[in-house]
Amino acid sequence: MAFDYDLDFDNTDFRKNPEKYRVGRGEQGVLLVEPYKSEILPHWRFKTPEIARESSEKIYQMFLDYKDADDFVGMDMARKFLQMGYTRSRRYANYKGGEKYDDNGEVNDRDINQEKAESAKIFEKKWILAREDEEYLKKKKAHQKEYG
Repeated sequence: MAFDYDLDFDNTDFRKNPEKYRVGRGEQGVLLVEPYKSEILPHWRFKTPEIARESSEKIYQMFLDYKDADDFVGMDMARKFLQMGYTRSRRYANYKGGEKYDDNGEVNDRDINQEKAESAKIFEKKWILAREDEEYLKKKKAHQKEYG
């Protein structure tokens, strides 16, 4: 089932109401679902490989902590932040200032930034660990079966 953008995100605590959460595709809802956004976002950084390493390790540990707490929504949100660390680092690696399109809507020329490319690799490794975690996959399937 698709991510439901019509929910009242300002007044919904998804830890208390996990039945309202939909996994969606990729990073959908990553900056909407509370309290997870407020818990994870302060740790999400990728400016340099050192910062990306510290950030990805912290967020992956949060993934494991949510797993230990049997909190699928938290696990999925941590996975989304790891994925977003990869995709945003890649965008900044490929395009100066992270700007893929110019003012006319044309794709800018790629200008590879090796430092951001390394940050992307760091996040990608943790993202893969999270998205392929066997318990995560079981919980994801169960959540989708029960709630859509």
